[in-house]
Amino acid sequence: MLRVAVVGSGPSGVYAAQTLVQQREVPGVRVDVLDRLPAPYGLVRYGVAPDHEKIKSLTGSLRSVLEDERIRFLGNVEVGGPALPTERLRELYHAVVYCVGAAQDRHLGIPGEELPGVHSATAFVSWYSGHPDAADAAFDLSGVASAVVIGAGNVAVDVTRILARGVPELAPTDMPQGALGALAASGVRAVSMVARRGPSQGKFTTKELRELGTLPGAGVRVDPAELALDPAYEDPGAASALPAVARRNLEVLRAWAGAAPAGAERDIRLRFYLRPVEVLAGPDGWAGAVRFERTAPDGRGGVAGTGVYEDVEARLVLRSVGYRGVPLPGLPFDPATGTVPHAAGRVLREGRASVGEYVAGWIKRGPTGVIGTNRPCAKETASSLLQDAGVLARRERGPDPLDAMRAAGLRPVRWPGWLAIETAEADLGRSLGRRSVKIPDWAGLLGAAGT
Repeated sequence: MLRVAVVGSGPSGVYAAQTLVQQREVPGVRVDVLDRLPAPYGLVRYGVAPDHEKIKSLTGSLRSVLEDERIRFLGNVEVGGPALPTERLRELYHAVVYCVGAAQDRHLGIPGEELPGVHSATAFVSWYSGHPDAADAAFDLSGVASAVVIGAGNVAVDVTRILARGVPELAPTDMPQGALGALAASGVRAVSMVARRGPSQGKFTTKELRELGTLPGAGVRVDPAELALDPAYEDPGAASALPAVARRNLEVLRAWAGAAPAGAERDIRLRFYLRPVEVLAGPDGWAGAVRFERTAPDGRGGVAGTGVYEDVEARLVLRSVGYRGVPLPGLPFDPATGTVPHAAGRVLREGRASVGEYVAGWIKRGPTGVIGTNRPCAKETASSLLQDAGVLARRERGPDPLDAMRAAGLRPVRWPGWLAIETAEADLGRSLGRRSVKIPDWAGLLGAAGT
């Protein structure tokens, strides 16, 4: 029997586990899916916006994999910590597949970024998604009239939409009660989503973009002059060379050019060719505005500053300019790419494949792609592992790793514990007159799991 540990229960980890147990070339593979959190599903639970119920329904297919008798979920297990260093994990399993994502957000690197009121979009998403690491976070939006979101990807669109969406649309979701209450008390009436490059270079998908125009009580507007700066905006020849998603995005933005619809309670402005250079403090020391420099296409696919500046009022500033992987103790790490060096998923140590150690997901390829991108990525890694199965199976391994984890002081949450959390969240929702509501703190989650 080949015993494999998959570290991370998000899509990449679950897809890797599924491939390993469903293939027929190497019989008898058993997989333990380990996660630092007591709840599975990774970013599908803690990164996908709560109002995106169709995407969140992916948990159904992930669930069916984790319920396979050949797969065991072990939550509340931190790999790389003193109780379970990576070296010990390799002693317990024939092979380890690391699917640990990219947990660190990128900074802007501008003056004023440390001011109160400036946050990463990651922190904001974790707060409204009920991530237990964000249990102590507090976003008081009652005194915030205007917000700026810096970035042009789907996460930027998500946080813009959540800030502009009314509570009646959020109440049916699993958003924690504290976050829902803070959004109900929000004073935000204007949200500017700002990109340093042009609309044809935005990283958002058309579906996400269009949603901004469907929010009850909100109007979207785009400055036609900023759209016109994009070489592909009015040039059919240049537009035809763009990826299909970029062409569709331009069509949506063209329809929004000009003034927002009259009577909108909340104003969403999509801004382009503006580069943040400083966050300006207000009279009380909090963020008061963001100073941007106007940029222009440089003819080489990038942008250049023009020396023209504009201040955009904002008491809340959310940066959404990308993610980076973080080193896991005991694994090699390339700081330039924020990934673990690998060849077809095999971890490379000093340029040579380390048989028995593998990576998949963002820690393998960087924070790129959509959820579905993880499936071929995980399949490639699993294929490499299976090619090494003959060598791996010759390694002697001891008794059940679960016993070793408990002996080291860990308290793994197994699948019945997760089901107990689900039941507790459903009960919490009923008590609040809502559907299932997330338990947002470690003590509550572990208590519900009976750990």
